[in-house]
Amino acid sequence: MAENYSRLEVEEDTQKDRYLTFLIGEECYGFEIKHVTEIIGIQAITEIPELPEYVKGIINLRGKIIPVMDVRLRFKKETLIYNDRTCVIVVDVNDISIGFIVDQVAEVMSIPEEDIVDPPRVHKGMNNKYIKKIGKVGNSVKLLLDCEMLLTDQESEEVNEAV
Repeated sequence: MAENYSRLEVEEDTQKDRYLTFLIGEECYGFEIKHVTEIIGIQAITEIPELPEYVKGIINLRGKIIPVMDVRLRFKKETLIYNDRTCVIVVDVNDISIGFIVDQVAEVMSIPEEDIVDPPRVHKGMNNKYIKKIGKVGNSVKLLLDCEMLLTDQESEEVNEAV
């Protein structure tokens, strides 16, 4: 008996276990592909006063105003001058579009569920709130980020009020 799949179910199935990986310095991170709407080159950013320094401002993407965050600064790494490899990964989380500035995009890869583990607890009560899971790929690891945690609820409200 043939099963009927809705287009959404088929789309979700093709995105299952797939991650867009990117670099911040030497470290490789990833977002679940289902959250990524597009990747664009760096463009003019309009600064907004009184936001955290890692929220660089807003961009106008085909008439839609999108806040952009520098992931490097969010992770308390030193500032780098943007270059031709610097990208903005536009992500849709909880019906909000946010652009994440990364050093460079690596690739879209499949990481099977059995190769994904919880991050280790470094010490009691402390956990890296940005890392959702860790993907094991060959001899390397990919730090799979939780898009929702990169911007706290309060920061999200501040950005929305400023825009």
